[in-house]
Amino acid sequence: MRKLAALLLLLAACDGSGGGPAAPPSPPSKPEPAQITVRHILISFKGTRTKATRTKEEAKGLAGQLLEIVNKGEDFAALMRAHSDDNGPGVYTMINTGQSGSAPGAYPRGKMARAFGDVGFKLEVKGIGMAEHDPVTSPFGWHIIQRIE
Repeated sequence: MRKLAALLLLLAACDGSGGGPAAPPSPPSKPEPAQITVRHILISFKGTRTKATRTKEEAKGLAGQLLEIVNKGEDFAALMRAHSDDNGPGVYTMINTGQSGSAPGAYPRGKMARAFGDVGFKLEVKGIGMAEHDPVTSPFGWHIIQRIE
């Protein structure tokens, strides 16, 4: 009788697939905002249509170091001025796909490097993330991104 009760408890704890207890449900994903403003530190390497002369390996190492530093609370703007290979202002407003926006100078998400928007739109305000270099989604190098609005 005890074996039967133990077996019933075990079966009740399983998800019915025989694979053990069911995983808790994932929280619903939060919808992405219609518009964001981010700033970033672009760490490029030679051959990425920037003026960077470092190697790809040097760029990856520097990006990792800078991400660690900004996550410890260092001044993002100062690090951006000192290290970014972005030849623009480094601060961008992006309008999400399917949204209309009226912010002057805003870029449609589809006009930016895909990984840049994919990371930026998932961040909370003041959140920091990194878009890893990828020849297709992040062809300019590594983007350390902070959402500011």
